[in-house]
Amino acid sequence: MQSQRVNWSHDGGIVAEGEPLSDADLVIYFGDGEHLEDAAFIPALRAVYGKARLFGCSTGGQIAGRDITDSRLSAVAIRFAHTRLRAAQVVIDGPAASRDMGRKLAAELDAPDLAGMLVLSDGLAVNGSGLVAGFVETLGRNIPICGGLAGDGASFQRTLVGLDDAPRPNVIAAIGFYGPDIRIGHGSAGGWDVFGPARSITRSSANVLYELDGQPALDLYERYLGPDDVAALPGAALRYPLLIRNPECEDQTLVRTILAIDRDARSMTFAGDMPRGWTAQLMRSSFERLAGGAAQAATAAAASLNAEDIGAGGAVGILISCIGRRLMLGQHVVDEIEAACASLPPQMTNLGFYSYGEISPHAATGFCELHNQTMTVVAIAEKAA
Repeated sequence: MQSQRVNWSHDGGIVAEGEPLSDADLVIYFGDGEHLEDAAFIPALRAVYGKARLFGCSTGGQIAGRDITDSRLSAVAIRFAHTRLRAAQVVIDGPAASRDMGRKLAAELDAPDLAGMLVLSDGLAVNGSGLVAGFVETLGRNIPICGGLAGDGASFQRTLVGLDDAPRPNVIAAIGFYGPDIRIGHGSAGGWDVFGPARSITRSSANVLYELDGQPALDLYERYLGPDDVAALPGAALRYPLLIRNPECEDQTLVRTILAIDRDARSMTFAGDMPRGWTAQLMRSSFERLAGGAAQAATAAAASLNAEDIGAGGAVGILISCIGRRLMLGQHVVDEIEAACASLPPQMTNLGFYSYGEISPHAATGFCELHNQTMTVVAIAEKAA
């Protein structure tokens, strides 16, 4: 396996580290909506990486090594020695179809030697929990499924996903990895602390929360925020996610980020399901705690791989962090990237993006879940010869 970091911009064109891997099998890219919208990078990448699958999405910021950029496309080209790839995509017409689209996409990629799947999804038209549930229903719980929901900065207006052609909204795409030689490590961690009372989710529908402890959810949420944050909702909510907990399994906890609010209905829409009967509790964090969570995720991802496989060269680290973390960290955002990269083997090629949701197996249960407000790290390598 070989990998190569690649950057692209309108002014500079393609800039690759070293001689381009012209026979690469896969190019994974991340960019801001403006760059992706005009799709000028597609023919530019195709001219260099002619046979590669081109796979990527819009973001809330691109991660290139230890740097963060909003102004250029960040990519990695990968050539596999033995692993086979297949790719598929679907177009979704709304969140209610998420589970069915997950089943459909997984069915297209399912095979006896499927070893893992990398997913990029529209970040606004999809219920991420339903999507992941559809994957798991089709593939079972033993196939590692990782990835994220595309972003649009803090605007929450339009997200784009592309597979080979120009990126578009409402697209969910996936790459399947096949054969015995692929190695996929993963880790996901937050660094948030709960505060205030835990309240029961008494009325919800999929990812829309209506009531906590029988009271309008938005009323309770606003009660804990200052007037400036209330006026800035839903954007301000990225700094105050909710921890939800399954009362039948205390170790099963998930973090949920608000995507939208309905001031008339006094409800809140989240990136994933808000199951009735679970409890919800407000969260907050500090710069140090978030950086520590990033390091924890990277350490877990690297620990999933054999040192000999990483040492064989070409291993790739994909860092997927929630846009809420970037807004919370502000100018300190580089601290979590530094912490994650310092916890990965130095020979890995690292890139990533700020997302509207992260997909990875849960650390406690091992089951694939949609996460919010985490740093999720996916490590990809091939077995050493």
